[in-house]
Amino acid sequence: MNQINRVAIVGGTHGNEFTGTYLIQKFAEFPDLITRQSFETVTLLANPRAFAATRRYVDKDLNRCFLRQDLQNPTLKSYEELQAKSIQNSLATNGDKADFILDLHSTTSNMGLTIILVNTHPFNLKLAAYLSEINPLVKVYCCSFKSVEENPFVNSLCELGFAIEVGPIPQGVLKAQLFQQTEKLIHGILDYIERFNQGEILATKETLTLYHHLSVVDYPKKQDGTIFGMIHPELQDKDYQALNPGDAMFLTFDNQTIIYQGESTVWPIFINEAAYYEKGIAMAFTKKEQLKIYSSFHVFEPHLS
Repeated sequence: MNQINRVAIVGGTHGNEFTGTYLIQKFAEFPDLITRQSFETVTLLANPRAFAATRRYVDKDLNRCFLRQDLQNPTLKSYEELQAKSIQNSLATNGDKADFILDLHSTTSNMGLTIILVNTHPFNLKLAAYLSEINPLVKVYCCSFKSVEENPFVNSLCELGFAIEVGPIPQGVLKAQLFQQTEKLIHGILDYIERFNQGEILATKETLTLYHHLSVVDYPKKQDGTIFGMIHPELQDKDYQALNPGDAMFLTFDNQTIIYQGESTVWPIFINEAAYYEKGIAMAFTKKEQLKIYSSFHVFEPHLS
């Protein structure tokens, strides 16, 4: 694998997720914090109009605008669709294209410090394993796509990189602890890339715990689409904890419990994320895996836990 020459840190993809946006502003004011000798680090405020309005988006969710077919479609001209094309031009098509993209997000769900992989490139896996080694609070969620053409996220623009998702935090709010923890993760990533460019392969744990995406679950709804239930108190804030067949999932407005009726244990995440009500998502189901990590950048083996 070649040396990484340009790293892009993206914040404000969603305008009401302030952690990433204000980290971008901090790095712009104090660029020495993200300066490393062997590569260039650039920052990008992805959705300035949504940030100014303290809204997730203006016309359309920007982090769903990066499908290859949409980026190539000249008829798509909403604000976020045009913004996605501009970001592509800045990070993926010019001579100074990014070799690694880090996209900063926050969530109202109890996700803690989460790395979101959109592919299983060995470099991304090694880096994720390293971050979970230096900070045991880090969780790794993989929602990989069959091909880059099917990936609608900012990270579709570059094979190397991932998103950082932190929470719980309300929309349009800063929390000092999560801000500091996110910044510390960023410094860890930049230091790792610096040492990689110098020919070092940093030691990591032998296995990486990975939560692999299975499906999403909607809230209980009537035929007209209105919700008639909510996340059960026994499940609320239990992201990354096992949900077994028969466990409580939802509580209806007339106090009836709806249980999980699947055949196997799952690990829910993004439980009760505020921004996902409009998407019809109450939570995402994952399966928990252990990946064997080798010193080589070429081999890993999955094992279900």
